[in-house]
Amino acid sequence: MPAGRTRLTRAGSRITCLAVNRTRYRVILTLLGSALALVVVLAVVLSPSGREARLPGAVDSYAPADGATVLRQTQVVIDLEPGYDLDLVVDGVEIPDAELDVIAETGRFTYSPGPDKAIAEWLPGLHAIAASWDRIAGLPDPGSLRWSFRVQ
Repeated sequence: MPAGRTRLTRAGSRITCLAVNRTRYRVILTLLGSALALVVVLAVVLSPSGREARLPGAVDSYAPADGATVLRQTQVVIDLEPGYDLDLVVDGVEIPDAELDVIAETGRFTYSPGPDKAIAEWLPGLHAIAASWDRIAGLPDPGSLRWSFRVQ
């Protein structure tokens, strides 16, 4: 019988394996173990760290996320702590305060392009946002945040 082949015999109604090539099984198990170890190492190295990006002091959140790809009907949203005023620049165009939807009690500022606004619509491509803020009353607490997103 050639090396590496198994010979099966029938004893009653049971089939038993008489010859086992241990070298072949060791090689296969070693390769499978190495592949599993490689998958684990790659998962640890390439997985995200799980840590959130640190936001500047007065910013609670913003959307769309930096580097995100969004649809054309998206809104730019930035949530600040209450008591701050926001200046927003989109693609180098300063957005007038009258075009921002503001909920002063929660510090939420929202901008959507539209007719008769500084930006009529989101064009496909990359868009850069620059937000700067300062406290309305009390000691000054200025800050700024820049990010970009892509409209498809």
